[in-house]
Amino acid sequence: MKSILIKSVFFFFIAFYTQAQELLPFVENYNKSDYQGDNQIWNVAQGKDGAMYFANNHYLLRYDGVKWEKYTLPNKTIIRSILIEGDKIYSGSYKEFGYWYRKDSKMHYVSITKNLRLFDEKDNEEIWKIFRFNGALYFQSFNDIFIYDGKHIKKIKFPFLISYCFPVDNNLYAASVKYGIFKMNGNRIANPKGWNVLKNTVVHAIEKHKGKTYIFTQKKGVFIIEKNGLKSWDNPINETLKNATINVAKFINGNKLVIGTGNRGIIILDLSTNLYKNIERDNVLMNNSILSLAIDKENDLWLGLDNGIAHVEVNSPISFFYDNSGILGSVYSVAITNKGYLIASNHGVFEYASGKFNMMPNTQGQGWNISKIDNKYIIGHNDGSFSYDNGSLTKINGVSGGWNLTKSSINDTYFQSTYSGILVYDNYKDLSKYKIIKGLAKPIKYVAQNKRNEIWAADNYRGLYRVLLDDNYNTKKVENVTQQNKIKNDFGIKIFEFRNEILFLINNSWYTFNSINNKLVENELFNTNFKDVSDVVAIDEDHFMVLQNGILYHIYASGNKFIWNIIQEKYYKGKLINENLRIFKNQNHYLFNLDDGFISLQLEYENKQKSAVEIEAFSDSNLVPNESKIKFNTELRINVISGIYGASKPNLFYRFDKNKEYTPISDGLIILNNLSSGFHNVEIFKHDGATYDKVSTFEFKVAEPWYFSFWMVMLYLFVIGAILFFYYRWNKFRYTQKLKLQAEELKHQREILEMELKKENELNIQEYEKHILELELQTKSSEVAGKSLSIAKQSEMIENIQNILETEKDFNKLKSEIKKAIKINEVNKHEWETFETNLNQIHNEFIINLTKKFPNLTPKDIKLCVYLKMNLSSKEIAPLMNISFRGVELHRYRLRKKLNLTQDENLSKFLLSL
Repeated sequence: MKSILIKSVFFFFIAFYTQAQELLPFVENYNKSDYQGDNQIWNVAQGKDGAMYFANNHYLLRYDGVKWEKYTLPNKTIIRSILIEGDKIYSGSYKEFGYWYRKDSKMHYVSITKNLRLFDEKDNEEIWKIFRFNGALYFQSFNDIFIYDGKHIKKIKFPFLISYCFPVDNNLYAASVKYGIFKMNGNRIANPKGWNVLKNTVVHAIEKHKGKTYIFTQKKGVFIIEKNGLKSWDNPINETLKNATINVAKFINGNKLVIGTGNRGIIILDLSTNLYKNIERDNVLMNNSILSLAIDKENDLWLGLDNGIAHVEVNSPISFFYDNSGILGSVYSVAITNKGYLIASNHGVFEYASGKFNMMPNTQGQGWNISKIDNKYIIGHNDGSFSYDNGSLTKINGVSGGWNLTKSSINDTYFQSTYSGILVYDNYKDLSKYKIIKGLAKPIKYVAQNKRNEIWAADNYRGLYRVLLDDNYNTKKVENVTQQNKIKNDFGIKIFEFRNEILFLINNSWYTFNSINNKLVENELFNTNFKDVSDVVAIDEDHFMVLQNGILYHIYASGNKFIWNIIQEKYYKGKLINENLRIFKNQNHYLFNLDDGFISLQLEYENKQKSAVEIEAFSDSNLVPNESKIKFNTELRINVISGIYGASKPNLFYRFDKNKEYTPISDGLIILNNLSSGFHNVEIFKHDGATYDKVSTFEFKVAEPWYFSFWMVMLYLFVIGAILFFYYRWNKFRYTQKLKLQAEELKHQREILEMELKKENELNIQEYEKHILELELQTKSSEVAGKSLSIAKQSEMIENIQNILETEKDFNKLKSEIKKAIKINEVNKHEWETFETNLNQIHNEFIINLTKKFPNLTPKDIKLCVYLKMNLSSKEIAPLMNISFRGVELHRYRLRKKLNLTQDENLSKFLLSL
C-alpha cells in the first residue's frame, strides 16, 4: 500500500512537471560558425570585465556580447579548465597551467609551470579543474594536485585515478571512480564512514544548499550527506535523474537547482514547488550533452555543450512557449485555462494540456481572437464564433471572421467586429442572441463605445466611422469621420481605449473626437509621448503595449506619466504578426502571440537598463584609444559593450558628429566608413522609447590623406620650388631669347619697311598706270562720242540728200550734188567697228550685269540699253542703230516690257541705276 501511494505521488508530480515544461526561458545558441572554434566547451566563467570566457579545446574563447575572440596557448595544447580571479584568467591544459591577462584589448598568457619539472613523463597529465581552497590555488589532474600559493608549487600525487576534487566549507573531497569519495587532510586521504554507496560510480558535483550538502552522481542520482552517512535524495525527480546522466549541477537564484545532463539537456527544478523545466534539443537547446555551466552577474545560465554554447535567461521576466512541431502554425491569440492553454492559430483552435495539443472539433481554419467573459472563452473564427467552457466547445453563430470582441465602457454590452460588420451582444450570459448593426456591412477590425447611443468602428482597410444608434441598437446615422475631416491617409486605423477615452491612431498621429464641433483633434498627450507608433494594444487600465520602429515597449501609466520598458527585439524579431498583436492578461502576467508560439511577460516588469558601457574601437584590427588618430580612408569598427546579456540589456543608439538623427546600434557594433579627415565625435545613447540618455562619447581624429602628409607636403614644396626655379630660368632664357628676337624683329621691320616702301612705289606706279588707262578710256569714250557725232552728221547728210532730191529737178546737177554730199559725209567702215568695240569696253560691266538680270535680252536690246545709258535721244539713236525714229520708239516700248517697267518708271533712269 505504501509503495502504491509513493508511486501515485510520483506520477502526480510527473504530471505537474510535464505541465510546467510548457513555458521556457529564452535561449540563445552559439555554434562553431559563430565563435569559429572547436566543439566541446569544457569550462565557462564570467570575468571581472563582464565578458564570458570558455575553455574550448584548443582555444580560450572570449565573448563580450559584441564580438568573439579566440586565443591559443604557446604549446597549442587543449585547454580543459579555467578559473577567474580579479584580472587573471587561470587556465589548465596538458602538462601546463598559467594565467591570462588583458592588455590593449587582447589576451596575453603567462605560464606558471614554464621551466619547472612538475609533470611525470609517463603520466598523461591534464589539468581538469582549478579551484581555490584555504587561500591557495589548486590545479587538479587525474593523478595529481598542484597547490600554488603565488610563489611556490606543491605537488600531491594520488595513489589512484581521481575524477574531480570538490571544496565544501573547510573540507576537500577527492572523487575516485573505483573507490568512491575520499576526504583529504593535507597529504592524507580517507573514505568517510557510510559513503560506500559511491564506490564504482562517478561523482560530478558536490553542492551545499541551505545547510545541506548534495552529492550528484553520474548514474545513481543525488545523495544528501547526513551524520551517519549518505541518504538518497527524497525527491520524485531523483528517479528521472538516474537515467539522465548527471554531468554538472549548481544551485541558483536562492531556491532553484540546475542540473546539466549527458542526454536530457538541462533540468531546472524549483525546490519550493518541485516543478521543473526541461530544456533540451526537442524544444530550444542545440545539444543535449551539457559539459559545463556558469551563472553570470544577471543570474542567468551559460552552458558549455558537447557542441556549442547556450545562454539561458533563467532570471528573465520573459518566458516562451515554443511549438517546434509545426502543429500550431502562426498563433493569433492565446488564453490560459484551468487545464493549460487555449490557442487560436491559422490552423485552427487548439487546447493544450499535459504536454499535448488537441484541435477542437470543427475549428480547422483561421482562428482570430480569444476573449474571456466570466468563465467562458469566446473565440472569433473564420467560420463564425465559438464558446469554450471547461473543455466543451459550442458554436455561437456562423458570422465569418470574428476579429475582435470589445466590451462597452458604459455597460455590459459586447461588440464583435467581423468580416461583414458589427455584432452586438447586449446579454453576455446568452451569447447565442445578437443583433447586427445596420448600414455598416463591411469588414470592421476595431469597435469601441464610451458614450450611450454611439459607437466607433475602424474599417479593416481604410476609414473611421461614427455610428449613432437608438436604445435598441438600430442605426440612425453612419458618418465617415476621416472623410469629413479630409484626412487623406486613413488606412489601417487603430482604435485604442485609455481610461474611458477613445483615441484613434491615424497615420502615426493620435486623435480624439471633439463632440462639440464634431471634428477630430490631435491628442497632445499621446502625440508628445508616443511618436512613430505603428501599433498599440491595451492590457488593462494602466498598462498597454506599443510597437515603435519595430520594437515592443510595455507601458505603465501613472497619472499623465508613462514608464517605458523595452522588450528586446531578439525575443520576437521576425515573429510578430503585423496588425494582429493580441494580449491576454492573467493575474500578474500577460501573454502575447508570435508566429511560432507566444511570450509570457510579468505585468510589473521594469527594465532598468544599465547606463555604463565600454567602448572598444578598432581600425585595421588595431585598438584605437579615445581621442586618438586613425589613418585616412580606413574602416573604424566601434564595439559598444554593455556587459549585459539578458533582458536588461540596454537599447542603444548613436549620433555621429552631432547629427540630429539617432541610429540604432545593431548587435553592439558601429561601423564607420568614408570618413573625412579631421576631428569626429560619436555619442552613445540609451533609449527607453521616450527619451535618449547619453551614456558615453568616443572622439577620434582622421589623419590627412597620405598625399597631405608632412613628407608629401615637403615634396610638394620641393616640387613647387623646383618649378619656380626652372620657371625663373626659363623666363630668363626666354627674356634673352626675346631680346635676340627683338633685335631680329627690328632688322626684319627695317627690311619690311624697305619692302613696303618698294611696294608702295610699285603701287604708285600701278596707280599711275591705272590713271593712264583711265585717260585712255576717256579718250576712247571721246572717240565714241566723236563717232557718234560723225554718225549723226551722216544722218544729217542723208537728210540733206533727201532734201536735194526733193528740190533739185535737174538730173545732172542732182547727181553732182548728191555725190558731193556723200563724199563730204562718208563714214569709214573701220571707224564704225572701232566705235562698237570701244563702246562695249566702256560699258562691259554694265552689259554683264544687264545680261545676268535679264538673260532674255537680244544683242540689239543690249545695244539700245547702252545708248540709253549714254543718255542719247531717240533721234540720236536712230542712225546709230540704222533704224527710223519711230523704230527706236517702238524698240524702246518693247524693251520696257522685257524689263518689266511700269508706265511711271523712267527707262533711262532705271538703266543708269544698274
